Order: sequence, then structure tokens, then C-alpha cells
Amino acid sequence: MMLRLNDLRQHSDILRLRSGKSLTVRFLEPDDAGALQGYFRALSVRSRYNRFLGAMSELPQTELDHFIHVGEGDRFSVIAVMMIDGIETIVGEARYAFHADTASFEFGLSIDDRWQGQGVGSALLGNLQCRAAALSAKHLFGDTLRSNAAMIGLARKSGYAFIPSPGDWKLVRFEKHIDLAPQEIPCASWKLAAEQMAHQAAV
Repeated sequence: MMLRLNDLRQHSDILRLRSGKSLTVRFLEPDDAGALQGYFRALSVRSRYNRFLGAMSELPQTELDHFIHVGEGDRFSVIAVMMIDGIETIVGEARYAFHADTASFEFGLSIDDRWQGQGVGSALLGNLQCRAAALSAKHLFGDTLRSNAAMIGLARKSGYAFIPSPGDWKLVRFEKHIDLAPQEIPCASWKLAAEQMAHQAAV
């Protein structure tokens, strides 16, 4: 069921990078479609290949529609944005899905090449773990190319273990178990969003 919130922007998390800069992680909105497409076009060929596990110059319209329809099919898209020269700029993105039957949280992400190595990936990955905990997930995982040293390094630094990805020898799966009590969930805004979704599902 599609997530229907009056104002998606109220469910944002403001993170602090090690440089002291602020990073906001929020749900994608339909008005973000053009900026998101521009973000993917601006990624290096290698970064796009790593993100989509194959060659792609931009998001096909059908895939772009999937990104901006937050909550449809229990899949969600968020962007990491910063104010640069007075303009809100996308510096990273993630798409994730919650599988209630296995209490698992599957995700993929990318970071603007110009902002890689500056803590954006670690901050976004930590925020995804918070969102997983708010959904009562116990297991996080993602698949990436064996050649994607940046993602493998980020996952390893964040405490993920590695196993072969089922069905594709070119991929490796990174996974992590979490066990956070509700009062330990740090992203209060996403906790509120999760509560609203639970209420919607009950009515």
C-alpha cells in the first residue's frame, strides 16, 4: 500500500557529518523527479554501473516512477541533501524494502562522486539501519558487485558480514543483524512515520 502522509518532508532526519556539515535524509517526493534524474546522470559511469549492477545512463521513466512513489509495494526511496550555494542538492540516495515475513530490510544506495569519502555514505547507511529498526527489522542486507570496492569498504567499516549472493557469482551480499529496542531508535521522525504506516494498515 502506498505511503500517504500529508507532508513527507516532516519525516526528515538531520545528520551531522564529521566535517560539521548538516545532511538531511528525507523521502523522495514527486517534485524531486527532475533533480533525481539529474543526480543519476551526473554520476560517473562506474558509480552508475555499481548502483544498478549494469550499464545505464539514466533512470528509465518506469523506474523513475517507482522511485518517487514512496511506500508502493513496501518500497521506499530517500535522498540525502545538502544546501550548496543556497540550493538544496542531492548528494546521495537509497532505496529500500521491508520484508515483514522475514523481518528483513533490503537496500541499495549511491553517493555523488564528489562527496564520496567524506562521511556521507556512513551517515546514510546508519540512517538506513535506524529506519530498519523502526520497522522492527532484524536483518539488513544488500547485494553489490564484487568489484565495487567503495561499497564493500563502507559495509565492512559499518560491521557487515559478507556471503556469496544467491544466484549470481558476480555479486557479493553484505548483511548485518540488528537488535534495537524502540527507545533506542535514534531517528525520531522516521519512528513517527512508521507509527503512522502501522495505523494506516490497521484501519
